[in-house]
Formats: sequence, structure tokens, C-alpha cells
Amino acid sequence: MRKADQQYDKLAYIDAIKIYERVAEKGHKSVDLFEKLGNAYYFNAELEPANKWYTALFELNQPIAPEYYYRYSQTLKSVGDYTKANAMLEEFNTRSGNDQRAKLYESNKDYLAVIKANSGRFRIENAGINSEYSDYGTAFFDDQLVFASSREKPGITKRVQKWNNQAFTTLYAAKINGDGQLLKPEEFSGTIDSRFNEATPAFTPDGLTMYFTRNNYNDGKKGKDKKDQVLLKLYKATLDNGKWKNVVELPFNSNNYSTAHPALSPDGKTLYFASNMPGTMGESDIFKVVINTDGSYGKPENLGIAINTEGKETFPFVSADNELYFASDGHPGLGGLDIFVSRIMKDNTLGKVANVGAPVNGPTDDFAFMIDAKSRNGFFSSNRDGGLGYDDIYKFTETRKLSCEQLLEGTITDSDTKTPLANAKVIVLDDHMKIIKESYADEQGYYSWDGANCDVVYYVRAQHPQYETKEEKVTIPATSGKTDGSIALDKNIKTAKTGTDLATLFRISIIYFDLDKSNIRPDAALDISKVVEVMKEYPNMKIAIASHTDSRASRAYNMKLSERRAQATLEYMVQSGISRDRLTAKGYGETQLVNGCADGVPCTEAQHQENRRSQFIITSM
Repeated sequence: MRKADQQYDKLAYIDAIKIYERVAEKGHKSVDLFEKLGNAYYFNAELEPANKWYTALFELNQPIAPEYYYRYSQTLKSVGDYTKANAMLEEFNTRSGNDQRAKLYESNKDYLAVIKANSGRFRIENAGINSEYSDYGTAFFDDQLVFASSREKPGITKRVQKWNNQAFTTLYAAKINGDGQLLKPEEFSGTIDSRFNEATPAFTPDGLTMYFTRNNYNDGKKGKDKKDQVLLKLYKATLDNGKWKNVVELPFNSNNYSTAHPALSPDGKTLYFASNMPGTMGESDIFKVVINTDGSYGKPENLGIAINTEGKETFPFVSADNELYFASDGHPGLGGLDIFVSRIMKDNTLGKVANVGAPVNGPTDDFAFMIDAKSRNGFFSSNRDGGLGYDDIYKFTETRKLSCEQLLEGTITDSDTKTPLANAKVIVLDDHMKIIKESYADEQGYYSWDGANCDVVYYVRAQHPQYETKEEKVTIPATSGKTDGSIALDKNIKTAKTGTDLATLFRISIIYFDLDKSNIRPDAALDISKVVEVMKEYPNMKIAIASHTDSRASRAYNMKLSERRAQATLEYMVQSGISRDRLTAKGYGETQLVNGCADGVPCTEAQHQENRRSQFIITSM
């Protein structure tokens, strides 16, 4: 066990597994043993054997960390047991506290139905360039498809990585003929190839610069972290007379964390990548960094909880349509790494994350997705059953886009005159009340925002001088289209005169009374207090209180009831500090109904209650 632990700590999972399994075969059982056996397979993306040992772990009925409920759920998906996988996710949600993966599951419990709706949009087939080893991570360069492979080179024995028994990868290129078929792959660049891994290239729009992933090794020097491990770094090379030269590492690399899998925005001005640098939420997050015009770089920025979780987010790709594709085992999926997409809006906010569905995604690891925005053809990598090697490259054609586009628009108007309010400020907030968009209405009071996500809730806040700020909840439907977010604003200053009903002027809620009662309800007390404050501000104002009932009961009874209600309102205002000589009160019974709910007319309770009201009429100023 000590020997196995040493191999495990050095990430030599294959060697560790051999020893651990021999110990397990002899009948030894422990939480530590089964955790490490499950992990050794899990971290090598071998989910089915990981499921065997996590099952044994849970059968011990011993206390274990919440993370194992999540890992076990992932491996259960790999064997098709989604019912038990969801049960494990429920337990994970209960035990994990504030974990983003738990929140995503809790708010997307119908994720399998959503994925099913997103599925069936791709025709896929083996790319025809795979070997019996690992082949993955593609990029277009001129008329070639460039990818990483650990395949054997004739006459050369490559060094083997202990964590998966695969040779270190080299970049290969396969020419694309006129029919779109891939020809026999050849080594891409002898000047780039090193003793360690090279993988996941990304090329600038002019084709003169390449970003790629390599282990911490350059100019014959190997760098290690504090645990004596050689991590991953991002490098850049330039094309000089047909050869890739001038290999330099990017300035935000470190010996103590990994940076990997670069991807460029369509204009080549932003670099996306995966890393576990400080500030990472999970095993790896997706970051972006600005590439300045002088070739320098800004500060790497974590894409945040819109994309990243406590799990693994990796292999970003940005299409010409500004769609960010990435692989994740933290968002609700079918098992292992699934491929997801989020639209990058014009204001650089990120749209709702969507699982691209089957058959691209399945119960194992699916990753390194890339697509040509015009042809809708592309490639992705997977370790699914039926492939030739450890990882394989598949090509696809997207037959139907996964798109739900919404335009949030509206007009800001004066609530009384209905005239548009030019230059009103409009603020859009998410359901956590975080500001995501600020703009101003045009001369017609109109505003619009094309960055709205489907099937979400926003809050639209409108502001204008001399008007009260108002905020409305807007629910965006799950289908493409336009959503109205118009808002009518009330003026801060209103004109009052004799005969004005303050309840109408200040949009005070009608003072309701319960059936057959004249006591002041708590909600009524709040509204009466508003009238009181107005009268305190205008000491010469006098008010006539008019109370009304519905038509139920006799006319005589209703007249007495309304009189009691009017007097109860008056007494409440007197107790609130208004002089009695400034108030009059009268009950009108059912003589002034506001609707057709007279005697014998069938009406709802809500319609009857409209008539049980009070008014506050200004008799003098």
C-alpha cells in the first residue's frame, strides 16, 4: 500500500492501480483503498472501472466526502444508470453546501429532457485519421487539420507517461482534399516537437502565429512544481520561411500551475485557455486574456460562474459566430466530459450554457469541439466505445442549429400622458440583481437589447429626471422572438386641486375592508398612512373620506356598514396626527358601484371587493 500510494501521489495511476487491485483481490477493504482505486481510473477518464470501485466504496457505508457522491454519479451515467446517478446528485446537493454544480443540478433537474431536446442535430463519423493510440484536439491551418497524437513513429521509441501508459503526444497534420476527406497524417513540425507533450494548437487569422500546449519544457530545460511534477504551459511560435520558430512561453505561465488548450476569438485579439491558476473555482477553469496590439498580454480573467464550476472546464473553442464551446463535467450532462456552448454577446457577457446533446455527447469523455461557422462541419474528440484508440477524433455535420435568440425591447413612457420619455436610463439586472446591461432610450423612449438569454428572468429598471424609478420583472420565454419590457413611469411631482382623489392621484392602493367588517386591515393602514403624510406636508389641505360597499346584504345594512368604515378611517387618521376639523367622513353603501355587480348579478369575490373601497377627496387646499 505504501508503494502504491507513492505511485498514486506521483500521478503514476497505471502502476498504482496494479498494486491497489492486487491488495483488493486479497480481500482488503477500506475507504482509502476504494477511493484511490476509483480516483485512479476516474482521473484517467476510465469511468466504467471507476464505477466498480466507487460502488465498493459506497457499499462500505462509511462516512465519505461529498465530492465522491458527485464522482460516483458521473460513473453511474457511464454505465447508463441515470436514476441512481440523479439520486447521488440529490445527496451531493444536500451535503455539498454552496457548490455551483449542486446549484446547477437543483435548478436543472429536468436536464435529461433538455439534453434530449437538444440532441439529434449532428451526423457524426470517425474522422479516418485515428490510430490505436490517443488522437485528439484539432485545428484548421491552411488546407490541413492539425491534431495531437501519441502514435508510434517508425524507428523511434517514444517515452511513456506513467499516468496513462501513453506516449507523449506530437502534433500531426492531415491534408484536406477537394472532397473534404482527410489524407494520411504526417508530423506537423519537427522544430516544435520535444521530448514531452505538444497538443491543442490554435492559429491566428493570418496563419503566422501558433499558440499550443506543451509540458513545462523549452530550450532543453525542464521545469517542475513543488511536487516535482512537470505541468502544462502555453507557448507561442511564429512561421518563418515555412518553419515554426521562436518558441516562447506566455508570460502568465507558472511552474506551479498548468495553462493549456488555447483558443482564439475570431478577430485574434482574445486568447481563451484552461488553467488551475490561483482564482480557479475547480479542477480547471476557462480564462481569457487580451492580446494587445504590441503583442503583450493583459491580465488573465476567469470567466466566472456563468461557465466555470468546482469540476473541470476545459478545451475552449470560439466559433466565427462568437459561440464559446467548451468541455465540462460540472454542468449537467450525460457522463464524463460533455460539450457545452454559450453565446458571447456584443457586450462580452455570456449567454445561457446549453448542452449540445447526443450523439456528440455520450456517457464518456467528449471534448475538443471545433466547428466551421459557414459549413457547419467540424471535429470533436472522444474516448467512447467503438473507437480505435485511447481517444479518437470524429467529424460531424451540424444539421440544425441550437439557437434561441431573444430581443428584449420596450418603450419608457409617462404613466398619465402615455408620451414617450426620451433618454430614459434603462438598466437590466439578472435574477441575482447584478447589473448586466445599461443603456438609454432614444427620442421615442424606445430601447432594445439583443443579448437576452432564453428561458431566464430579468429585472428592467427605468430612470428619468422628475419621475419615480420603477423596476419590472421580465420573463424571457424559451423560444426565439421578442419580449416586451415597456415601463410607464410616474412623475415625482403631481398637480392636485379641489376634487382630486388622492388615492387616484398618487396611485395609492384602494383601501379595502374584509367582508362585513369595518376594522382597518394592516395593508389598509399602510395606504392610509400615505394619505396622512400628504396632509402633514400640506397643512391647509382638507379631505372628505368616502366609503363604499359591495351590493351583497341589504341596502340599509350596507349604508350603515360603509358609514362605520368611513368613521373608522377618519379615527385612524386622527390618531395618526391629523386634526379632526380637517376631515369629514361619509358612507355611500352600494349607491356608487364601480362595476356592474348590483343585486342579483353573479360576480366573483374579486369583483365584489373592487366596490368595498374608500376615497380621499380634496375639499380645499
